[in-house]
Amino acid sequence: MDFVPHTEQDREEMLAALGLESVEELFRDIPAPLRAESWDLPQPKSELEVIGHLEDLAGLNAHQLTCFLGGGFYDHFIPAAVDAILSRGEFYTAYTPYQAEMSQGTLQSIFEYQTAICRLTGLDAANASLYDGGTALYEAAMMAVRKTGRKKLIVCNSVSPIYRIILESYTVNLHLDLVEEDLCDPASLEDLMDGDTAGIIVQNPDFFGRVHDYSPHFKMAAEHKALGIISCNPIALAVLKTPAEMGADIAVGEGQPLGLPLSFGGPYLGFMAVTKKLLRTMPGRIVGRAYDQEGRSGYCLTLQTREQHIRREKATSNICSNEALCALAATVYLSLMGKQGLVELAQLNMALAAYARERLTAIEGVELVDQGPWFNEFRLSLPLDARVVASRLIDRGIAAGFPLGRYYPEQGNNLLVAVTEKRSKEQIGYLAEGLEAIL
Repeated sequence: MDFVPHTEQDREEMLAALGLESVEELFRDIPAPLRAESWDLPQPKSELEVIGHLEDLAGLNAHQLTCFLGGGFYDHFIPAAVDAILSRGEFYTAYTPYQAEMSQGTLQSIFEYQTAICRLTGLDAANASLYDGGTALYEAAMMAVRKTGRKKLIVCNSVSPIYRIILESYTVNLHLDLVEEDLCDPASLEDLMDGDTAGIIVQNPDFFGRVHDYSPHFKMAAEHKALGIISCNPIALAVLKTPAEMGADIAVGEGQPLGLPLSFGGPYLGFMAVTKKLLRTMPGRIVGRAYDQEGRSGYCLTLQTREQHIRREKATSNICSNEALCALAATVYLSLMGKQGLVELAQLNMALAAYARERLTAIEGVELVDQGPWFNEFRLSLPLDARVVASRLIDRGIAAGFPLGRYYPEQGNNLLVAVTEKRSKEQIGYLAEGLEAIL
């Protein structure tokens, strides 16, 4: 059976409307080597055979590695209650809450998520969530451009290179001036700020695990009527100076550490919080709580700035949904941890990372690249190419860290090592012994 719904006449009419004579002409811009001559699909299999084949494929993955990878995505422990609550039918199958009277549970869960993000960041308002940390940073950058009417964004080069690539890709046709510099020293920002600066973008902890106080940077941005944007690790916010305390206007970040598994790259969760003055320029949606004449509370979509609703061409973003199930996971996770539990978790991450630094730098030829303070990851300089070292440690069952040469060619011998509460001192010892044996 042919599953293509268009008849030959339909195809001819569409080609005529496009001013083309053939389907081949339609796809002429695709290089010939990239075109599939045939799909070469295998013969159909039974359900039992398909399951067995997929299990065999899954078995090829090295999924039992002891993980010291970081760079924005971390192997944290997830309490069983998170998945148990997410798997309930009323949450698992819930769709966008267009009809408030039918969606009170979903709306309340989003409201609680927004409240948690505001408490973490110290800022006034949070939206219902975004796709991931990288696109959240882009949305924050565009908020600064719209709010100020300016085109220049100053980006610290220790912001995640993945996020910077996303920012460059999303803005390639917007004719913005993206200036990347090392902004760790606030003095380096003075010569870059001018009347066309829409905002500055920094990260804390930065991509190399270093902790900064960006208060002077945001003060300088405010003096030039530019916005201060910071990308954050949500676990680190439990013990570090908050974006609000530093004077940031917008805080964004990747919510994956809040109860979401690594899952080969997603789905993840982008969070965003802003000061009150930026509330109406935020993308996505905001859930609010109201009270009727009898004092009963109810939840509704208070602000919907996307193009599918009344904003139309005045929409602040084309984001069409939010990561509601992932946001619920983060809400459940934060509720289970509690305020003090999150602080203790962050402190445990820092303590184990400090132990790992001590063990690893005791190996001859291994040196710390940076001086602290750090959160839960750090950069090591090795006497060999870090990719070679990481590959050899894979054979020992250890994902040793992230070789930085992938994004920083001049750092081919540098390895970014992350340590979470899931890594025991014994596992750190195995990493140290394996590294020493290779070097």
